[in-house]
Amino acid sequence: MSGVALTVERVSKRYRIGARRNRHDTLGSLLAARVGALLGRGSRSATADGGEADPPGESGRRRTEDIIWSLRDVSFDVQHGEALGIVGHNGAGKSTLLKILSRITTPTTGRAVLYARVGSLLEIGTGFHPELTGRENMYLSGAVLGMKRGEIDAKFDAIVDFAEVERFLDTPVKRYSSGMYLRLAFAVAVHLEPEILIVDEVLAVGDARFQKKCLTRMQDLRREGRTVLFVSHNLPAIMQLCKRALLLDHGRVLADGPAAQVIGAYVSPVRPTAAERVWGEADNPPGGDVARLRALRLRLEDEEFAETVDIRHPLTIEMEYDVLIGGAVLLPYVNFHDEAEVFLFSSHDLDPDWEGRPRPAGRWVSVVRIPGNLLAEGTHAVGCGLVTLDPVVNQFDQRDVLSFRVVEDSPEGTARGGWVGPMDGVVRPALQWRSTLLRA
Repeated sequence: MSGVALTVERVSKRYRIGARRNRHDTLGSLLAARVGALLGRGSRSATADGGEADPPGESGRRRTEDIIWSLRDVSFDVQHGEALGIVGHNGAGKSTLLKILSRITTPTTGRAVLYARVGSLLEIGTGFHPELTGRENMYLSGAVLGMKRGEIDAKFDAIVDFAEVERFLDTPVKRYSSGMYLRLAFAVAVHLEPEILIVDEVLAVGDARFQKKCLTRMQDLRREGRTVLFVSHNLPAIMQLCKRALLLDHGRVLADGPAAQVIGAYVSPVRPTAAERVWGEADNPPGGDVARLRALRLRLEDEEFAETVDIRHPLTIEMEYDVLIGGAVLLPYVNFHDEAEVFLFSSHDLDPDWEGRPRPAGRWVSVVRIPGNLLAEGTHAVGCGLVTLDPVVNQFDQRDVLSFRVVEDSPEGTARGGWVGPMDGVVRPALQWRSTLLRA
């Protein structure tokens, strides 16, 4: 299947704070209001447009301080078979957006159109009835998705195996632990063949093994051509599942594009690129009793400082430092992180002239060469540190001292070759290949 799976056109959503409800979205809220009325209490809460009324004495007037816009003019399309990650700080509007797409709430303005069957997992046990058993809820969920009993029967064993709740299938789900509830809810959501799967930050409830299992299943769905919308604070999971991401901030779209770039804008919104950092005496240089950091620099082969590096070109990192007290064995090192805060690698000084040997006092510079065709495209940060050995004492450790961007000006001589699609991964080495015809 190709084409647009869903489209969001200038969607906005506003809520009133402290507004008295005129109508009730759920039976529970209605009963709570009736009980409150009997006890002489008003029911006041944040309500969405369409269920708001002006407080007494405010008729005909709107108090702008009572209004919160959870979403403002959000627009984007998602193609069939695409996995879109949605990131942003708490309160950015992520969950509100998913609730609109899942038809749990309606937008104040704009529209969201979905062109396929949707399965949502916005919170533990979404759509489950607590009084029904696990088995009954499985069939109820399938019926809500429009599936026939025979279709659900065909998926039944796979759901049970994935959820690992076979012993409790005929137990009401209200007696399930949160982990059991989550496993069954997720298993139902991903096995009943939704064409669009919408998943909020529910994976945080499961243990590491189950989180990996869920992520693998969503990757399988993506490869099968399903559409996935995934909200998570687990940025490596977003990177692993999604090639594209959307960044929301205070209800607005700040960025929409390749996942690595969007996540980079999210975690380091003001990180400038910098090819040199120098500490003078007045700057209180980091260090201990034995060594102090003086400078960190990034250079190209022509000795020029560089904040942008062609993916094919090697670069060098220079760490300048003072050894204040001679006679110690030193181990300088550098480390790299990408724009999604994923740790790439570290390297420490193995210069054979000084490995394991005490160094005299004085001004030193340690230089390490990073080969071309190693780092992937994107923004990378360099940190550095130094420890003394026997015993091990950390003299200084500075993260994200320098920041630079790796770009691919031309595919010639890179790992890309003739491939025009995206190249995933935190590194992108150009490795040697050889193919041999065994038989014709």
